[in-house]
Amino acid sequence: MKIDRKRVRCVFDEYVSNYNANDEKIKLKIYHTYRVAEISERIAKSLNFSSEDIDLAWLMGMLHDIGRFEQEKQYGTFDDSKSVDHAKFGVNILFNEGMIKQFVDDKECDELIRDAISYHNMFVIPQDITERTRTFSNILRDADKIDILKVHVVVPLDKIYPMTLNDLYTSQVTKEVMESYFRKETVLKSLRKTAVDTLVGHTALTFGLNYKKSFEIVKEQGCLDKLLSFESRNSNTQKQFAKLREIMNKFIAEKIAE
Repeated sequence: MKIDRKRVRCVFDEYVSNYNANDEKIKLKIYHTYRVAEISERIAKSLNFSSEDIDLAWLMGMLHDIGRFEQEKQYGTFDDSKSVDHAKFGVNILFNEGMIKQFVDDKECDELIRDAISYHNMFVIPQDITERTRTFSNILRDADKIDILKVHVVVPLDKIYPMTLNDLYTSQVTKEVMESYFRKETVLKSLRKTAVDTLVGHTALTFGLNYKKSFEIVKEQGCLDKLLSFESRNSNTQKQFAKLREIMNKFIAEKIAE
């Protein structure tokens, strides 16, 4: 499958020009898209993919959040629980409305692209899928999670979520979230009760990464370190974060050494 990257970029840029690029949320998603595409490409290269499959991984990164722009326009939020599942929304735009034809002419990988985008925001991907689908889905999911760490450094949490800075700096990590972290699990949203739980939950996305290159990029990026260096005004939370840093640093070191 041949992918013309210049064409993909032009179509994407033309599409997002229909939305207010001065809106910080729209600007955020444009930059996020390009970074996820780049990270997807780096992971694919580390797996010794063919040039065609490297291009395909990059393309999935470019398309994975296409639903976000119309989601924000129609609903005024990026919160899927208050609007629509943005992954499925994007799949509808690409395949049911036919936009995918503007990006690529070949339909050979339509099903693979559709599935990877559909799965990229799931807590767990389905078991009954092909190994190729699983691999591309995991690459996209890793790239998305890695850049989400950056987003939560660049954009203050109180600008993304309904919380105050006072809540963030004074709350404690709940017992259930700490226990999930000790088990090296991606923290369920249902376990997050306090403002600082949200911050901890985002750092725990790292536990769900699949590839050595993904962990190397996280280390290189430095955003996880910044999030875990959070300076709470609560002495108990300071002790909690010291433990969280210890667990995560050991985990990443082990993954890179594998």
